[in-house]
Amino acid sequence: MHGKIIGKIEKGRKITDVAREFDFAHSVVSWLWKSFKTTGICSRRHGGGRVRSTTTEDRYIVPSAKRNRHTTAQQVANQFIAASGKQISRKTVARRLRGGGLYARRPVVCVPLTRQHRTARLQWCREHHNWTEQDWACVLFSDEKNIQEKDRYPTCSIMVWASIMINGRTRLHVVANGTMTGQRYIDEVLIPHVRLFRGGVGDKFVFMVDNATCDRTHAVQDCLDSEGIRRLVWPARSPDLNPIENVWDALGRQVAGRNYPPTNKNTLIRALTEPEETGGRQREKSLDTGDWTTDIRVLPWPEDCTVVVFLLDALNGVYL
Repeated sequence: MHGKIIGKIEKGRKITDVAREFDFAHSVVSWLWKSFKTTGICSRRHGGGRVRSTTTEDRYIVPSAKRNRHTTAQQVANQFIAASGKQISRKTVARRLRGGGLYARRPVVCVPLTRQHRTARLQWCREHHNWTEQDWACVLFSDEKNIQEKDRYPTCSIMVWASIMINGRTRLHVVANGTMTGQRYIDEVLIPHVRLFRGGVGDKFVFMVDNATCDRTHAVQDCLDSEGIRRLVWPARSPDLNPIENVWDALGRQVAGRNYPPTNKNTLIRALTEPEETGGRQREKSLDTGDWTTDIRVLPWPEDCTVVVFLLDALNGVYL
């Protein structure tokens, strides 16, 4: 740019016309022309500002952050101070990282998947993405959920279990006093809930069992075999494929939107199992009394399976 300005003035153009053409102030173009006549160059000379504190160590800061992507700028600064003895601030490190193309990002919250997990998910989706609605209508999806009183600093939480299918659902079962063991799973879930659905649906009934510890005990497997209940093999770490996750989301919104939020375990249980009455009208639907299946996406297939197959096939050379 400076060379073009000097060239036009040397050809006889007026400083005012050149300044107007390049949209510069007259004083700037005039100073540039005087500087060129004095020094013979049109580029700005190197200024005498404060010397950068990390000039020779810049090559250490960026690789240090790349080795551990979860390292913060303050942690990199502390490592740099410990290694070199020079005092630098977090903002200095952030500027050096930006110069190296690294910017602050919030980590993605997701379920970590290994190569075996991705392979199992891909195989499962390929086997089931052609299932019709009639095929899924015989599947009872189940899951356990730990529900907290509030998001930050919860004072209590409860474990609940429920299951859904296209034309039915079980009641919400609260796991009281302890964790869900294999024997408790048989006595409190399989016998009173799942066995009834098996008798109602018939021989085509399929029970989706997730990979919880209580579901994989020998006692549970023997109980399912004795009752003639077929199991739907489920890939590990695949909550996104289970439609009951939509139930937990709706249930959490229901509890959070109550006029009087729960403050202890008893009120939390009532909030989950009882509808809220306001002015004689039922404003909320509960798992025990409301027809909540009409508002929830119970059938995610075949779209979800197709998406998993497409993404994992596309990333086959990177992840598998």
